[in-house]
Amino acid sequence: MKKQSVLFSCFLIACILTLSAILPLQAQTVKLKLVETSDVHGSLFPWDFINDKPTSASLAQVYSYVEEQRRDTGQSIILLDNGDILQGQPLVYYYNFEDTKTEHICASVMNYMKYDAATVGNHDIEPGHPVYDKIVKEFKFPWMAANAVDTKTCEPYFIPYTILNRNGVKIAILGLITPGVPMWLPEKIWSGIDFQDMVVSAKKWVEIIREKEHPDVLIGLLHAGVDENYESQTAEIPLNENASQMVAKQVPGFDAIFVGHDHHGWNYTVKDPDGKEVLILGTLSGSRTATEATIVLSKTAETGRWKKEISGNIIQIEKYLPNKAFMSEFEPVINKIKAYVAKPIGEFTETISTHESVFGDSPFIDLIQQIQLELTHADVSFAALLSFNAEIKKGKVYVRDMFNLYKYENLLYTMKLSGQEIKDYLEYSYGQWFNQMKNADDNLINFRRDDKGNFILSHGSPQLAASYFNFSSAAGINYIVDVSKPAGERITISALTDGKPFDLKKSYTVAINSYQANGGGGLLTLGAKIPKDEITGRIVTTTPKDLRYYLMKWIEDKKIVNPEALNNWSVIPKDWWEKGKEKDAKLLFKENIIH
Repeated sequence: MKKQSVLFSCFLIACILTLSAILPLQAQTVKLKLVETSDVHGSLFPWDFINDKPTSASLAQVYSYVEEQRRDTGQSIILLDNGDILQGQPLVYYYNFEDTKTEHICASVMNYMKYDAATVGNHDIEPGHPVYDKIVKEFKFPWMAANAVDTKTCEPYFIPYTILNRNGVKIAILGLITPGVPMWLPEKIWSGIDFQDMVVSAKKWVEIIREKEHPDVLIGLLHAGVDENYESQTAEIPLNENASQMVAKQVPGFDAIFVGHDHHGWNYTVKDPDGKEVLILGTLSGSRTATEATIVLSKTAETGRWKKEISGNIIQIEKYLPNKAFMSEFEPVINKIKAYVAKPIGEFTETISTHESVFGDSPFIDLIQQIQLELTHADVSFAALLSFNAEIKKGKVYVRDMFNLYKYENLLYTMKLSGQEIKDYLEYSYGQWFNQMKNADDNLINFRRDDKGNFILSHGSPQLAASYFNFSSAAGINYIVDVSKPAGERITISALTDGKPFDLKKSYTVAINSYQANGGGGLLTLGAKIPKDEITGRIVTTTPKDLRYYLMKWIEDKKIVNPEALNNWSVIPKDWWEKGKEKDAKLLFKENIIH
């Protein structure tokens, strides 16, 4: 019996070995789903604290989607954020500047959602060292920016990359930030950090990652857009603001690159230097969309190498309801911020809107100009259209209204400019802003057009040829803008508003926000033709706090404010301007301009 048992065992072993040789080797399959949020800009909860109304998209809805995906045990979910979350709503402003002791709300929310990694955005640098140096310690995940280098140690100021392991798959995620920060923000906000070129940094760190980590999947989490020609830049110019696509095309090895900063919904592929397809994905701002890269990896014991299938998707977040547990967790915070923004600070005798500001002198922009001149006692003030669809109604004005009046946390500077530089600054601004009109039937606004002269549309409306937040006008001087003339030949300054002569050769003090004063939008560098390295030497004073704070204090002090246009500048020919703005108001806002 014993001999028969041994023979039977040998027979079974032989059968198994024979079947193993005949049957195909079983494949191993792993499904990864990487979900990206980007440019959330404070939209953590489904409530617009600025306009006091519910919203259809927020991280509360994103969390519903993510939790739904996590319940699918056939895939591994990796949750990523691509920067610019610390600015945009009173909610984050409150935790940036008012309550600085409590754990930041962004850390509380993102830790609750179990983010795996994130990249720093330029607006995350904007609140200053006290904020981002604190929150990086509160995050329970790596906050990355490989090209933001500590000037003392020559090492990355933030974590450069992270490694995740999912079901035997090793995933490397490299974070990069747009290097334009020094052009937009005052040095004290980013002191001690050198923002380096994204392509150069990507090449360096990809080589390090491949040699040291040997990842199966390489992901770029890049807070930068894809248009390398944005704002007159080119791919050849170092420190390109929107170099994400350049990284994908010039640096071999990436499987997918998530982009941010430009607030566009992207889902397409490009080829890297080795001919490999790289998926590029990007979101809209304000949590309106998320993106996801699905990566299915399979291999057999025979090959020992992963074969990857990668696809992209854009998720419309408004399709999902806010997560109930999430809302219950953060309900006390929501109520606290609602109370904060509901504090009355003064009263307006008239309703003001930025719609009027798109086409000419307006009470909305001139209120900011007036306050800037009073705060600084400067000769001239520059102010730009920072919001395209903002309105503050007649009657009581609340803290929330200050975020419509002034969108960003800019500081207020005074600097020295010559009369010629002031004129050139305005020439550049209006050259981007207004079209050269051929007759009264032409467009006033400078729109983007294709090679055939047709409008390039976005959501049914023609796209502006330049960013509206660079449409800057002046107060303290009287001038006209002749839209029948080409860009660069439109501005005639007649005098200072107090009646004194305006001299192109004389030096004047100018009130200006920190974004423009540091070269943002090219108004000083390309317009006034001031070399970038000379700008800092022109600065005379700077406020310690953001301009919104001083606007609020000014209104609190006045109690009752009568907003009205200063009427210090006008557009000619007047009849062309009248017809042009009527025509373009219908194109942009589907409304008539009221005279």
